[in-house]
Amino acid sequence: MITMVRELRAAPELLANLTRREVKGKYKRTVLGQLWSLVNPLAQMIIFTAVFSFVLRVPIPTGDPSGLHNFAVFLLCGLLPWGFFVNVINGGMDSLVANENLIKKVAFPRAALPLASAFSLTLSWSIEMVVLLVALTVLGAASLLWTPALVLVMALLFAFAFGVALLLSVANVYFRDTQHFVGILTQAWFYATPIVYPTSLVLEQSEKIGSLIGSWTLYDFYRLNPMERFVELFRSLLYDNRWPPLDSTLYCVAWALVALVVGAAVFRRHEKKLAEAL
Repeated sequence: MITMVRELRAAPELLANLTRREVKGKYKRTVLGQLWSLVNPLAQMIIFTAVFSFVLRVPIPTGDPSGLHNFAVFLLCGLLPWGFFVNVINGGMDSLVANENLIKKVAFPRAALPLASAFSLTLSWSIEMVVLLVALTVLGAASLLWTPALVLVMALLFAFAFGVALLLSVANVYFRDTQHFVGILTQAWFYATPIVYPTSLVLEQSEKIGSLIGSWTLYDFYRLNPMERFVELFRSLLYDNRWPPLDSTLYCVAWALVALVVGAAVFRRHEKKLAEAL
């Protein structure tokens, strides 16, 4: 991992050019351009709010101590981080295959490709989060005060997503079915993460069912999901306006470190063989 960091730091111009290319190419020849980064989550928010708030009437908690009780805002606090995570792993997974010709012709740090994809998506995500902060402020929340902590949590999620993206980018070179499996996995993972519903609903069902294996309940297994903890961190800061629980914070730090170290190790091991495998 240290070697990879050194190589990337030694090529800042390459990384900047690749990131610029990703940003420009993503919305090339579109009328709205970068505004699509706002339109997509807003469209999802409207759809999910209509279905889960008005039709299914999913109950949501009141922000403590913010006092917020707004389904759309509650949803966005989880939906935006989730959307960033999925976009990073999908973009990183496809980055090597999409740049096959470049990899075969030019010698450069291959990790720059998934990293440039992640950086370009971070720009869009940052714009979305700024808009969310403005909306929360208009609604009376003190979310702006938690901006420094929010930036740190965003960095943690970036590290976790990028680590997973490194793993999947290598897997997709050798097994092109990877992207299809990941598509199915992320669909299931989405509903296994408290984005359109609160964690309290899972806790209620878990208490009704009781223990599953030994003393482990459904809720215990549910909380193993790292994205469940990341969503909790974002909701604590943005929706509740309070410090996230220490155990969840440490859990996210551990997942981010493990994903980065393992992802970098696997990527580094196969980096020199990528041109032959593509």
